[in-house]
Amino acid sequence: MSAQLINGKEVSQKRLQAVAEAVAQRQQNNLHTPCLAVVLVGGDPASAVYVRNKKTACQKCGIKSLSYELPESTSQEELLALVDRLNADSEVDGILIQLPLPKHLDSQAVLERISPDKDVDGFHPYNVGRLAVKMPLMRPCTPKGVMTLLEAYGIDPKGKKAVVVGASNIVGRPQALELLLARATVTICHSATENLADEVAGADILVVGVGIPNFVKGGWIKPGAVVIDVGINRLDDGSLCGDVEFETAKERAAMITPVPGGVGPMTIATLMENTLHAASLHDA
Repeated sequence: MSAQLINGKEVSQKRLQAVAEAVAQRQQNNLHTPCLAVVLVGGDPASAVYVRNKKTACQKCGIKSLSYELPESTSQEELLALVDRLNADSEVDGILIQLPLPKHLDSQAVLERISPDKDVDGFHPYNVGRLAVKMPLMRPCTPKGVMTLLEAYGIDPKGKKAVVVGASNIVGRPQALELLLARATVTICHSATENLADEVAGADILVVGVGIPNFVKGGWIKPGAVVIDVGINRLDDGSLCGDVEFETAKERAAMITPVPGGVGPMTIATLMENTLHAASLHDA
């Protein structure tokens, strides 16, 4: 029997509608309209698509969107100066630096320059640290989006064995913290993990984000598991696939996210929620 598909597109639309309603209510209450500043450096085509999708989501939600498209030659000092100006601008609630940056720029220094209360991506060490000590402020978008999906489908991580494959700062590490916050028993796997198949086979909830097509084999999946595939990879034939071998995995899992249409839409919906949250922090 095939697994139930976890429809991130459907859940994200509901979350975007909720944000739109909250923004409209703010306006009725004479509170300022949330504002997101998006910074794109260089001409990477994939990054340009992501930025366009974020602008579209802002329009749907009634969030004001500011766009800064900088040339590839932008210096570290110029980019940091822009971040400083946006930090000081009381009209701006959220600042998003589209990654990856050109190789000559220090992305970590740029991310750390963003004021934590405007860090709607949730990448600042202050915000990751707050998540680690159970006091979240701005939560990283993709891991928070995964938790929203689990909640929407009635999946309670409490007491479950959760395995996260991939230990990146953007997905794996904060995802482990989110699951720990939800009282799952968490294992995080990475490139030095031995017997990965055995670790995956023990997972009640499996989250995979490594950026390698079909890296986790479907035969590794525990029967009845919930599988969340964060990866999105373009194959030589132009088709998209995740990090999990989907066709085999769906015959073993109870629930699974498709690629595309699973986690991806939730990341952008969560970005809108974080921007709304940032605006509420700036109301005082």
